[in-house]
Amino acid sequence: MKILVCIKQVPDTVEVKIDPKTGTLIRDGVPSIINHDDKTGIEAALTIKEQLGGTVTVVSMGPPQADVALREALAMGCDDAYLVSAREFGGSDTYATSGIFAAALKKIGYDMIITGRQAIDGDTAQVGPQIAEKLALPQVSYVEEIVEAAEDHVVVKRQYEDGYHIIKVKTPCLLTAIAELAEPRYMSIGGIFDAYKKEIKVLGFEDLKDELELDMIGLKGSPTNVFKSFTKEVKGAGTVYPDLTAEEAVDVILKKLEEKFII
Repeated sequence: MKILVCIKQVPDTVEVKIDPKTGTLIRDGVPSIINHDDKTGIEAALTIKEQLGGTVTVVSMGPPQADVALREALAMGCDDAYLVSAREFGGSDTYATSGIFAAALKKIGYDMIITGRQAIDGDTAQVGPQIAEKLALPQVSYVEEIVEAAEDHVVVKRQYEDGYHIIKVKTPCLLTAIAELAEPRYMSIGGIFDAYKKEIKVLGFEDLKDELELDMIGLKGSPTNVFKSFTKEVKGAGTVYPDLTAEEAVDVILKKLEEKFII
């Protein structure tokens, strides 16, 4: 089985700060990591490979420095890595990104595609399902367990609002992974050495242009854009009124609402 895993290199959000003047992320000096849901997807793919055989190929779209994330995936045990990178792809929103990914995955070939549910720097959860739509693949989102894997199908447990679904889907298909799906393994020392011996294959604009909607890539071809990013304002500690009766508490609340001209 040939499994492709789509990953994204993201800033470590524990360290992220926002420029108060521009409202944009301050990325200088911020470490980058593999998006956690994507890393969970890598582990799920490697587990299926161990059961059925085959290969796991990791694919990322981004600037040349995304090479680091791809090599980490190789060190975890992935067999091949592709970087989708070109100036023409810069500034793509989720719709444009999914179109570019779909073209790349079609060129590489697959039996199964696994993506993370969402990226921690965007939280849209749109790219995986959009890829499936553009490749006309059956998809299952919010996968929390691989119940059974076979060459021609996979049975998964899908997280739902107040329960779960057990779904059997034929391959080829696309799954989006959540954190509960698997605990990502650590890189091995030998894996790290091997990862830096392997070639990161690059797919650029010229490689993919015949499969792309050329007017729907990059910043100009993106239907949406981010107007402003900002941090939530920190609220004050508030005022505590201990030992009030119910009637006294009501009086205090009404007085405060009147002061703020809410009532």
